[in-house]
Amino acid sequence: MEIYQSEEQQVEAIKKFFKENGYSLGAGLVIGLGGFFGYNYYQDSKQAAIESASSQYQQNIEAMTNDGETFRTNSQSFINENKDSSYAAFTALALAKDAASHSDWQEAEKQLTMAIELAPSVEVKAIAQLRLARVQIQQENLDDALATLGKTFPEKYQASVAETKGDAYLLKGDKEQARSAYQAAADAGGLESSPQLQMKLDDLAVAVNLAG
Repeated sequence: MEIYQSEEQQVEAIKKFFKENGYSLGAGLVIGLGGFFGYNYYQDSKQAAIESASSQYQQNIEAMTNDGETFRTNSQSFINENKDSSYAAFTALALAKDAASHSDWQEAEKQLTMAIELAPSVEVKAIAQLRLARVQIQQENLDDALATLGKTFPEKYQASVAETKGDAYLLKGDKEQARSAYQAAADAGGLESSPQLQMKLDDLAVAVNLAG
């Protein structure tokens, strides 16, 4: 099962936002505290820290395809040393993706849990939670997956959440719940983003008809 089928563009858009605007996110905390020069010093320092983290993150990602072991070692060190940076969560997502590519589902689950804890926004958290549920499904920890999917998600993820719930219910052997979840996904616009959804609905319809 492809667990990274629909969120990559969203992740890239979020990373771009934090790279371009991250330095200003905490600015309101210091306005009025340090005066003009203090604020400028804070702003410059914050921007320098973000640029440094961005550069380190990019170097780690480039190593992902060339030297997997270096990527994993450096990325874990980066997370440990930069937990206040938005790039720590993105690095954990990348480590999870690498682990999933080797079917190391336990490591993927560990890194996605880390990404959830370090998520700099509700969208990053939602993506990590959705991927965690898919990894839990891969491990056939279906009740855990449904519990993960039962957490709060932004409305834009409702179709993906419902479809993933359907996958969990189907593996549990609950075809009625699976069909209900898939239909909820379709009603939420999931047919536009997931070509497989219609096939899942059709397959369930055939199975129900044969059983009848």
